[in-house]
Amino acid sequence: MPFLVALLLALPGRAAPYAEFVMDARTGEVLKSSNADTRLHPASLTKMVTLYIAFEAVRMGEITLDTEVRISRNAANEPPSKLGLRAGQKIALRYLIRAAAVKSANDAATAIGEAISGSEDAFAERMNRTAEALGMTNSTFKNAHGLTRSGHLSTARDMSVMGRRLFYDYPQYYNLFSRRSTDANVTQVRNTNRRFLNAYRGADGIKTGFTNAAGFNLVSSAERSGVRIIATVFGGRSTATRNAQIMKLLDYGFAHAPARVTERKPELPTYNGATRPGVTAPARSMRPVMRSYLGALQASAIRGEARVVTRASTSGQDYGIQLDPQGTRSAADKLLLRTALQELDTLDDALRRVDRVSGGFKPSFVGLSEREAQRACTRLRANAIACSVMIGS
Repeated sequence: MPFLVALLLALPGRAAPYAEFVMDARTGEVLKSSNADTRLHPASLTKMVTLYIAFEAVRMGEITLDTEVRISRNAANEPPSKLGLRAGQKIALRYLIRAAAVKSANDAATAIGEAISGSEDAFAERMNRTAEALGMTNSTFKNAHGLTRSGHLSTARDMSVMGRRLFYDYPQYYNLFSRRSTDANVTQVRNTNRRFLNAYRGADGIKTGFTNAAGFNLVSSAERSGVRIIATVFGGRSTATRNAQIMKLLDYGFAHAPARVTERKPELPTYNGATRPGVTAPARSMRPVMRSYLGALQASAIRGEARVVTRASTSGQDYGIQLDPQGTRSAADKLLLRTALQELDTLDDALRRVDRVSGGFKPSFVGLSEREAQRACTRLRANAIACSVMIGS
């Protein structure tokens, strides 16, 4: 065999482009980077964004962990890695989240997106709004799972930001990423990242990814003596070499990060001045059927001005929350619904009211105590929802 031919046969296939990034998670400070802003294929690192939105949707009351999601044919037909869901099957959201986080199941990721946004394309739009709000400025997402698609791209820096936001914004769910296995209802699934988790002291997550176009990707996080480092690799040549490189990067991070810093936790994102990423309100309330003591919807006319009331109040309390007037009654109703979903603990049982005023419709919540109204309005303002406390109904 000619020498040149033998040499070419001995060479490995062309590797995917390589990038790396190391961050002090406590502050967001960059400790090391290479090609960190090059737009590359993220593969299943994409599922971190899908999961972030799922956690966000639960927090905002758009969906619950116990919501039974009907699996579409589109989700069921996703290629592996998958949970093996069947079209028409119903499964609780919590199990889809576990399967996407631990097994990196593509069918579960698609089902999550469809359950939240109605379609995969609509969910991709939300993914991009979320990425923009989080400062992931070089990412564009086209699907919920990360299988290669033209234009579906991210960077080592952006995915490190995503890993940090999962840790800080939703710490109650972060343990998912360190589970070596978990119950996904239809089967027990094993973590795709278990080799790294078992091999590196202090490692507790977060997400692997692989496609031929992407190579072997990993966003990792580890904590030692109060120092938390996030390291990311795009374009590893194998699981073993990727994990070895990640360990070197984490070692570098621990060696160069200060022992003590002032922790700078990120704030929850806002979306063009609002806290809700969606551009439209749900067609109907996603809350359970109204409790019997609340009664049916009520309508009344007071002083000749139309008033629409939802949820009968039984509290007898005389404080309320006034929201910005809206141009139409429909817009006022939608604002009440969006605000109630944002502040469920206080406003779920409040009386919702829409009054006709000069130039529009004035939405408000009534039937609250002074303390309830003050605390709810303070939280709403912190999330960029304009409101004021009012006395009397």
